[in-house]
Amino acid sequence: MEIKLAKSAGFCFGVKRAVDMVYEQAQKREERLDAGEEQVPDIYTFGPVIHNEEVVKDLKKRGVKVLRTEEELKTLEDGIVIIRSHGVGEHIYETIREKGLEYIDMTCPFVKKIHNIVKRESEAGKYIIIIGDPNHPEVIGIRGWAGKRACVIENEKDAREFCLGNTELDDESDNKICIVSQTTFNYNKFKYLVEILLKTRYDISVLNTICNATKERQTEAEHIANEVDAMIVIGDKHSSNTQKLFEICKKACENTYYIQTLDDLNMNQLKLKSVEAVGITAGASTPNNIIEEVQNNVRLNF
Repeated sequence: MEIKLAKSAGFCFGVKRAVDMVYEQAQKREERLDAGEEQVPDIYTFGPVIHNEEVVKDLKKRGVKVLRTEEELKTLEDGIVIIRSHGVGEHIYETIREKGLEYIDMTCPFVKKIHNIVKRESEAGKYIIIIGDPNHPEVIGIRGWAGKRACVIENEKDAREFCLGNTELDDESDNKICIVSQTTFNYNKFKYLVEILLKTRYDISVLNTICNATKERQTEAEHIANEVDAMIVIGDKHSSNTQKLFEICKKACENTYYIQTLDDLNMNQLKLKSVEAVGITAGASTPNNIIEEVQNNVRLNF
């Protein structure tokens, strides 16, 4: 049995940086409590720090609480709020400041760059198109910096409907558009949607803001999937970048399995298919210990 593990599998820079910070703050809080301090602020993350249930559960045991909505944020009187790597809209910062809360901004630098771009281009009068999942926290955050004249395009249907006409862009003298992308979007899909949008009459500038690490991860996963009999993609079911890895691998290798942990992997399924080579990759929110556990068990069982 040959196992091909993607070098890019696991935490990306932005996720690792944010997760490390939350653990660091949790450790400091525990030490202060152990020292007998009476007024030790609680630690909150605005949304789960990453899309991985195992990590979120572990942090909960360490006293880290998750704020799910802005309404929950507004109820706080004190505490430390950690902004996760996905980033948040400008109004969330305003709420935090109005409440006088301490906060640590762990927005991924690549996401922060998009915030700056859409704010600048929006203020310059351009209409903003964000290519990505409208329900993903990163996209929601980007939308929160893009001003009133903006939209999110996720698929071909959205793109073609936009091309049919947009009432906010009917004025010929005000038809400049800036296109950006969710950092974890499928690169080939991004290019395809941009090609559709470029056929309109609008003056369009395109900024490919897909993270290089995402592009490399997707390219490597596709390459491995083309060379193996079965492919295992590890990541949380709510992880956007893992879902896209699965889609890419599934096209290249029919026997592709999407799992969160080792418990989800049916070894008998692999044995029945006479698998000689297995590829393994993982999303940007997958801890190394889970990847190693899957790799070791596949190796031991064949």
